[in-house]
Amino acid sequence: MDTVNAPPRAQPQSLTDLFTSFTFLALQGFGGVLAVVQHNLVEKKHWLTKDEFVEEWAVAQIMPGPNVVNLALIIGGRYFGLRGALTALAGMLLVPLMLLLALAIIYAHVADHPGIAGALRGMGAVAAGLIGASGLKLASILRTHPLGLPLAIVFCVSTLVVVAAFRWPLYVVLPVFGGLSCLLTYRKLKP
Repeated sequence: MDTVNAPPRAQPQSLTDLFTSFTFLALQGFGGVLAVVQHNLVEKKHWLTKDEFVEEWAVAQIMPGPNVVNLALIIGGRYFGLRGALTALAGMLLVPLMLLLALAIIYAHVADHPGIAGALRGMGAVAAGLIGASGLKLASILRTHPLGLPLAIVFCVSTLVVVAAFRWPLYVVLPVFGGLSCLLTYRKLKP
């Protein structure tokens, strides 16, 4: 391709453009945001090519924190340096935080209403069902896990039992069972 006659690369026009773009992304992102982010940044705004998006998304996934927030930091930093990274981060967090605080204030006033309590219990059941369904979809991967299917199932069932039956807090269960399973997997993979 002739790079001399190539059209100029699309990019955010200003910090305001960056902020509003990531604010709109954040407001659309309920649960899985990959498709929304890819559509907006690659197909709509053309800030990234498909290849660049895959590469940046891979980096965002291995960094600690939410993937889309990490991607916002990467893109903001790419175009405007530290100011851009902080602006993109603010775009991802500011308006959703304000909405969350407003909902918390409203909830504090209506929490005792039986209809609200019932709706929240229903949403909790739906969320638990979605998490369970995702877990079942991913269960087929356990067949190829280095620990083997029987031991992987033991870890899954043990975790479920101590959380559901014994009411152990997740901040205890995850480091204990997660750490043990990681250690055993590491020992199994070690040459």
